[in-house]
Amino acid sequence: MFIRTERSVKEFFSLYPVVSIIIIINILLWGIIDFLQLPIGRVIYSIGIGHNLSIHLFGEYWRLVTPIFLHAGFAHLIFNSFALVLFGPALELMLGRFKFIISYLIMGIAGNVGTYIINPTSNIPHLGASGAIYGLFGIYIFMIFFRKHLIDHTNAQIVRTIFIIGLVMTFLTPGINIAAHVFGFIGGFALGPIILGNAQPFAIARHRRFETTENDNEIKFNPSRWKKKFPIPKKLIINIIWIAFGILVLFGLFSKFF
Repeated sequence: MFIRTERSVKEFFSLYPVVSIIIIINILLWGIIDFLQLPIGRVIYSIGIGHNLSIHLFGEYWRLVTPIFLHAGFAHLIFNSFALVLFGPALELMLGRFKFIISYLIMGIAGNVGTYIINPTSNIPHLGASGAIYGLFGIYIFMIFFRKHLIDHTNAQIVRTIFIIGLVMTFLTPGINIAAHVFGFIGGFALGPIILGNAQPFAIARHRRFETTENDNEIKFNPSRWKKKFPIPKKLIINIIWIAFGILVLFGLFSKFF
């Protein structure tokens, strides 16, 4: 469920187009605004960043949506993209593309609305997809408690562990938009009973397209059989995921010192 078994980037994009497009949009906007620092990037940033006072005084309600796709630096982008790659694909297949993108936007908006409700006249800008990411956690936590048939014990334990780590980081790391995390999570949890009604357990085999020929059962010589790579052990993949996530967590915790 959370172990990437796709055979190529092309297959990942084919199986999870919504997750892929969201990540591409995030990277492109980061590249225009932060990396290339183009003039249009400054315009996008000033218009798109979350700013409660502008919403309160001038009715710029699009700022409840646009911050979902903007990030405060490369580390912020990588952390949210990694979380989306880890937790988004299973839900995209289980919910369907339309339900997933609508849910993602609603959860991100919920985080920004919560930020606005807490302090509608705040002059402090905010941005990031963290509300939507914590909304994914909200859906999974609802699944663990009320739709147990959709998630096995091992994956449920992974969700609980990473969610607890993220929750601790939310309240201990300076500069974190706590309201976005909390309201994003609430939004995801609240959507659970609505969007999981007809959901099926994650099974990539149902969606993967296999290449077939007319003589499928015929034994054929494969001249490239010696070029095939040995499969990576499942336990090693899991360890790599946890190590990578741990590094990102530590980087997020201590990035304020650099």
